[in-house]
Amino acid sequence: MITTAPHTSATFPAWFTDRQQAAWTRYLATPTPKRGDETWRFSNIKQLDFAGFSRNASTDPATDLVARSSGLEAPAAKFVFINDTLAHAESRLPAAAICLPLAEALVSHSALVEAHFMRQETRLGSAKYAALHEASLTNGMFIHIPDHVEIPGTIEVHHWLTGANTVIFPHTLVVTGTAAKVRVVDIFRSADQVQPGLAIAVNDLSAGPGSKLDYVAIQAFNEVTRVIQINETAAARDAATTGFILNTGAAWARNESLSRLEGAGSRSDMLAVSIPARAQEYDQRTFQHHVSPGAFSDLLYKNSLYDHSNTIFSGLIFVDEEAHHTDAYQTCRNLLMSDTCEANSMPGLEINADQVKCSHGSTSSQISEEEIFYLRARGIDPVAARQLIARGFSVEVVSRLGDDALEALVIRFIDNKFANIATGGA
Repeated sequence: MITTAPHTSATFPAWFTDRQQAAWTRYLATPTPKRGDETWRFSNIKQLDFAGFSRNASTDPATDLVARSSGLEAPAAKFVFINDTLAHAESRLPAAAICLPLAEALVSHSALVEAHFMRQETRLGSAKYAALHEASLTNGMFIHIPDHVEIPGTIEVHHWLTGANTVIFPHTLVVTGTAAKVRVVDIFRSADQVQPGLAIAVNDLSAGPGSKLDYVAIQAFNEVTRVIQINETAAARDAATTGFILNTGAAWARNESLSRLEGAGSRSDMLAVSIPARAQEYDQRTFQHHVSPGAFSDLLYKNSLYDHSNTIFSGLIFVDEEAHHTDAYQTCRNLLMSDTCEANSMPGLEINADQVKCSHGSTSSQISEEEIFYLRARGIDPVAARQLIARGFSVEVVSRLGDDALEALVIRFIDNKFANIATGGA
């Protein structure tokens, strides 16, 4: 357990330091999750022992990590953080857009940040760790796209973790005004493959009326790092949001994604691809909250499991009493690539309105011998055939991002993981 009180910068506004102090008190007072807690069902509670982790302000070798921060060929803006410290920034955004490190935005745009910062309740199990994140936060990204401004391309943010037993607290806050448009990708990586780390990350996404907000998180930490990632999205009237998560790294990753459809006609697409191998465990919890009538949500999570890996999916579509004419879907599909992997799925519905159309489901299966035979008949060896099928299984979700450059970036990380599995690498 992390018990050292966080350091608060004297330059931050009073409202933020007050919230950090309150969050620290809340963190200490909130019990650690137990095995019997429903929101931690099937979870490996031992992974929550964070003793020995601490901050590491060192950014060595900063130049090397900035050079290794390859992503899109021509991003609209690019930021590189090393242990939550900004190491590189470049931007080609229009002057009306605000795209700043959160530490700067807290000073220069304090009221705007305060209006949107962590305003949703963390309700999927990690309230204790959301409080720790809030209390310990020192930096991150703040992006505000004002009314009727559309950002071409993608804002790219790299988060590096370096140093043994280092903990980082990445935060991304994205706000769009009326009829605005933006796309953001966060890429999380370790500086090497051997030093254990811990990341407790939060992203706030707030889509204004009629806006379009796309967010992608690529989690590719080394396989001795642990991750808690809390994703909170709010969509106003006629807004459309897309949240995509790719898990290829970490020994253990807990993803909690809450999408709140606050306005009539809003839309939320929740997508994820996870490829655990060896003894990796990915724990995924989702909540599609329909508050207003006539909103649409669609969730598609796909997991390809190898070796002794494990996944947990627990998702709930919740329809409020006044949210009539809701249209909501939830699908989790597991492709079992070994006889020793394990996939646990718990989809659910709670409907309190009339005239709704909701469905949920989960499937788990292995690759059929007929599929392997078909590819072998065309000269493809069995191992390569299985990888091709697993790749196609994953890419179906990626294709829903709707941007060729971003899809190519995500597929690059997917292909790297499949190559790693094929060679038995770590």
